[in-house]
Amino acid sequence: MYNFNDRGKKPVVEDIEGMTLENENFRTTIWTGSKLQVTLMTIQPGDDIGLEVHEGIDQFLRIEQGEGLCQMGPTEDNLNFEEKVKDDDAIFVPADVWHNVTNTGDKPLKLYTIYAGPDHVEGTVHKTHQDALDDPNEH
Repeated sequence: MYNFNDRGKKPVVEDIEGMTLENENFRTTIWTGSKLQVTLMTIQPGDDIGLEVHEGIDQFLRIEQGEGLCQMGPTEDNLNFEEKVKDDDAIFVPADVWHNVTNTGDKPLKLYTIYAGPDHVEGTVHKTHQDALDDPNEH
């Protein structure tokens, strides 16, 4: 029903909630512009996004389904911010802040994220978290 191809740099209108709920891949990049990127994510129960930092890139995440734990901090060893997240919550990650989101529920955690600017190679799809870890283009 949805076109999950990266159609960045083209004008499009998307049912972002529907696409997010329908996405079954760990990561699906759906739009990559020169200053913005949108990806859909499905995090399985007990799994996480992976502790990361985006240098010079702010990030917005919107939870559409599920529940989890968001952690952020100035270093990977000092995640001094922790907040439970659930359906309809938004997470704002400042540039250069370490962060992770872990699925603490019993169903997939479905979210979309906006990077300002792009963080992944245009058209990136990772079916699983392991695929993302194995991708040499990832940080």
